[in-house]
Amino acid sequence: MSMPGGMEWVLIALVVLLLFGGKKIPELAKGLGSGIKNFKKAVKDDEEVASTDKNDEIEKKAETKTEEKNENKTV
Repeated sequence: MSMPGGMEWVLIALVVLLLFGGKKIPELAKGLGSGIKNFKKAVKDDEEVASTDKNDEIEKKAETKTEEKNENKTV
C-alpha cells in the first residue's frame, strides 16, 4: 500500500472539513499540538529520571567497592 496521492489528500481534507467544520479544526490542531508537546516532555523527563537512577546505582557500587577495599586493608 502506497502513500496517498494529491487527489486523495484533497478528498481527506474535504471529509475532515465536512465532519468537524471550519471553526473546530484550529481547536483540534491546537489540542493535538499540545498533546504531542506534553508527550515529548514526559518522555524527556522519564529519560532524565532513568539516567539519574543509573548514576545513583553507579555511585553506590563505587562506594561499596571503596568500603570493601578499606575493610580489606584494615584486616
